[in-house]
Amino acid sequence: MTAIRIADHPVGPLPTAWRECVGTGRMSLALRQDHQLSLAQVQREIGFRFIRGHGLFSDDMGVHRPYTRDGVRSVHHGFTYLDQVVDAYLGTGIRPFVELGFMPSGLASGDQTVFWWQGNVTPPSSYAEWGELVRGTVAHLVDRYGLEEVRHWPIEVWNEPNLTNFWQGADQQEYFRLYEVSARAVKEVDAALQVGGPAISPGADEWWAPFAEFVTARDVPIDFVSRHAYSSGPARHVPFGTHQDLRPPASLLEQFGAPRRHLAGTALAGLPVHITEFNTSYRPDNPVHDTAYNAAYLAPVLAGGGELVDSFSYWTFCDVFEEEGVPVAPFHGGFGLLTHRQVRKPTYHLYAFMARLGGQVLARGADHLVTRHDDGRIAVLAWQPVDGGPEPAADRHRVHLSVPLAPGAAGHAFVLRTRVGEQDGNAWAAWRELGRPRHPDERVLGLLHEASRPAVEHRRVPVVEGRVDLDLALSRHEVTLVEVEPVREETPPWTDDAAIPGYGAAR
Repeated sequence: MTAIRIADHPVGPLPTAWRECVGTGRMSLALRQDHQLSLAQVQREIGFRFIRGHGLFSDDMGVHRPYTRDGVRSVHHGFTYLDQVVDAYLGTGIRPFVELGFMPSGLASGDQTVFWWQGNVTPPSSYAEWGELVRGTVAHLVDRYGLEEVRHWPIEVWNEPNLTNFWQGADQQEYFRLYEVSARAVKEVDAALQVGGPAISPGADEWWAPFAEFVTARDVPIDFVSRHAYSSGPARHVPFGTHQDLRPPASLLEQFGAPRRHLAGTALAGLPVHITEFNTSYRPDNPVHDTAYNAAYLAPVLAGGGELVDSFSYWTFCDVFEEEGVPVAPFHGGFGLLTHRQVRKPTYHLYAFMARLGGQVLARGADHLVTRHDDGRIAVLAWQPVDGGPEPAADRHRVHLSVPLAPGAAGHAFVLRTRVGEQDGNAWAAWRELGRPRHPDERVLGLLHEASRPAVEHRRVPVVEGRVDLDLALSRHEVTLVEVEPVREETPPWTDDAAIPGYGAAR
């Protein structure tokens, strides 16, 4: 197999869109210890910049508090839980990507709800009161955290209003009204705050043109546009689970590019584009999320998505999540990069590998991304390509690269390879082999943590004409990180490893 010769000069910087944002469940979950421990771990090992979740105005956050006194109805805004949630976020080095929703029961025009936790999805009974709620909440955030800080936080109006499950009747004109009132309320606090939408789901690109026409005709503020992306097909339900085939990974990239294609030539062309949710399946009970296949599938998306959008937010960072009820097992097909109790899934490692790449891109391919750090170290992400269909991938895939080190490099290089796949870094596979225990005790949980560790191997290789040859045999559904750096020899001249028992020549 002929090695692909990687050029010496970078083709551009590695975009950071993959780590700009990550999803969570509803915001009140951040009050839980398991959620906070998971977020702290994710931030230590990956380091996302923003976090987005539902339910800011749902009743369990206690922000909208109507009361009646002397026959007069008034509203009190309470921020006790909101402050605790945002404090917890900022304390782990992540900022909120604010989603305005869902409707508090005391302001709702109807009783339609979504999810096990019953987020209300009806329009407000009073748009004036909704505007005051948005204005008061944003003003409080500015007062507490400072205007310069909150100006960094994108504020998104609602979630997937094109779906009847998330917005009563999927009423487009009613959403446009909600967007206008919300956007103007945000800008009344400060004109430099960022507001945007429409946060539509896949399959709703027909919303772009009328949305652009509406905000343009009425001069409604908009600083960014947002959309969601999933690649799963029809759902086949089983008790406590869902199975779906996937379209090829390119489907996600095609969805990432949709907003700019549809907004070309409109007044919204050129605005930042945020994919505020993406994953393979849109179901929180699809076992594909727990697998090595999910990591291999998403590798080319993380490698290439930054060329298309300003951010794309993995939904979600952990399995502390209850849209379909309380999970019934540690591996239940949840969206999270981490299970409950912080067991790392293979897709978690994909993100951790991305965090160890260099800032300069030397090459991209269908199965690899080659980067260089500022100090000359090379970091390669490689994966076995998969197409989303039910057919099993091949047992082996080969990636052969010739990578450059610093000009004039000679001698030897140190190569460190870290990998996950069906046998390595795959706690879900170990859990299956253990009989799928629903409530593991501390000992079994420890086994799952051990099984979640990636395999690591290292070797010393010759540098030939400033290059290192990497011949990578990838196993089924493998994602691998290879880090290469010149050896700086500091071995004392008197060193004699052969004198160590077990390392010398036979006598």
